[in-house]
Amino acid sequence: MTRSIVAAVFAALVLACTPIFSGAVMKANPLHSAAGNDDVAAIKQLLSDGAEIDARDSSGATALLVATRANKVRVAQMLIAAGADVNAKDNISDSAYLYAGARGHLEILKLTLAHGADLKSTNRYGGTALIPAAERGHVQTVKTLIEAGVDIDHVNNLGWTALLEAIILGSGGQQHQQIVDALLKAGANPNLADREGVTPLAHARSHGYREIENMLRAAGGR
Repeated sequence: MTRSIVAAVFAALVLACTPIFSGAVMKANPLHSAAGNDDVAAIKQLLSDGAEIDARDSSGATALLVATRANKVRVAQMLIAAGADVNAKDNISDSAYLYAGARGHLEILKLTLAHGADLKSTNRYGGTALIPAAERGHVQTVKTLIEAGVDIDHVNNLGWTALLEAIILGSGGQQHQQIVDALLKAGANPNLADREGVTPLAHARSHGYREIENMLRAAGGR
């Protein structure tokens, strides 16, 4: 195939796809766009004009989830106050509550907790908000979720608790040490093993996390 033919085919493909892309842009929900752009004034007007507050985009996300992904606190606060569902999940089972917890978006997390967050809801891995928060080293988020009453020993689809995930996927550094300490003080079972029967203590030992190992031993870990 000559270069001129290739160029012609490419141009035809671009022209063929252009209406699709243009249509997708034209059909974008204004409320979602305003949420992503942190446009409080536009959101007020759209809601006043009757915009559906929990309308979904192509990913299944509501405007609140869009705002949460971008950590737009003012927008999230406005939408929640207006009645947005903090537990509405997108196509991959993220909700504003679960996403804020997993990403350590503490202000939005607190807003969702104050407006009906379902502590038993789980993400696509079968984990509560606490488990990814523990893994990613979000100390204050972990403490906030513990205080809210989330299940400390919930086991996800991998067979891991928040304690196990903080050790297996954590760095062993100060943040994860604080998280392990908080979990143990909240009553996390130090001997709840993974599917292979490996305990948190054994994982800490194999990773060389001496400080965490000592914490687990002090809590009765074996």
